[in-house]
Amino acid sequence: MAKIKYYYDTETCRYEQIKLTKWDKFLNFMGFVSASLAFAIVLMILFGVWFDSPKEAMLKKENKELKYHYDILSEKINNTTEMLAYLEERDANIYRVIYEAEPLPNEIRQGGIGGSYRYADLLDKGMEKEELIIDTYKEIDELKKRLYVQTKSYDEILTLARNKEKLWASIPAIQPVSNSDLKRLASGFGYRIHPIHKIKRLHTGCDFSAPKGTPIYATGGGKVVKVKTDFSGYGKHVIIDHGYGYKTLYAHMQDFAVKRGEKVKRGDLIGYVGNTGSSTAPHVHYEVRKNDRPVNPINYLYQGITPAEYEELLRLASIENQSLS
Repeated sequence: MAKIKYYYDTETCRYEQIKLTKWDKFLNFMGFVSASLAFAIVLMILFGVWFDSPKEAMLKKENKELKYHYDILSEKINNTTEMLAYLEERDANIYRVIYEAEPLPNEIRQGGIGGSYRYADLLDKGMEKEELIIDTYKEIDELKKRLYVQTKSYDEILTLARNKEKLWASIPAIQPVSNSDLKRLASGFGYRIHPIHKIKRLHTGCDFSAPKGTPIYATGGGKVVKVKTDFSGYGKHVIIDHGYGYKTLYAHMQDFAVKRGEKVKRGDLIGYVGNTGSSTAPHVHYEVRKNDRPVNPINYLYQGITPAEYEELLRLASIENQSLS
């Protein structure tokens, strides 16, 4: 029940009851409503500051989860970038050095991936945190490009390795006859006394003495390009083209074990020791030619012997004696 209010009337010296008009009642009511509304607004603001709404709580949870996964993704990108940098360094300083290839220029490895227009669709969408998202896309695109370049580099190295493998399988590397005791090297490369003319002449190969019929082996893989019989000079001889500018000649054979055009591998039987042509004793005259010029065969006898045995072959080949052909 509303309280009755009075006021003191000085004229009558009595307390008179205050009578409210409808307007006064309306103003009082509106004041109460306004105060209540203001109080409610203040409470809502304070509640909003101290407590999250269900929607805000859900969004914060989603943001927290997104940040967690973003941090994991960012760490993986960084780890992958570090690993790729390690592979690039090995590629440039180890693999390409081994196969005598020039390192890839940094301009190719670190080349651009296009301007910001690549990400214009993200800018147009007005996304929040767009800078963070675009930077992540850039990192991934750059990583993809570097991975592609590195893949191409490994393809090139694989080709080089295969070619190098063919090279090592092709170039001369063993002695043309079995020579475990190293006693069959009779004369080396260089100026030697000719057995017939008795003057010093350039001896363009190495002579390996052996009984007639001793097997002669290809010293490297290649193709037989000549199987010929001369009544003087080299006598019965075979020439093998190994590719890469290398050829080998095997002279004074007794008989052949290959035909012209046949492909051979290192260690394949190609003929037998004889005494044909300008020869004074059974032996095989062995030459190595690089770009059609004779080179010292002793430099191509590195497979199947120890360093000490190679030193002994060098000593024997350096003796200035009489050649056998």
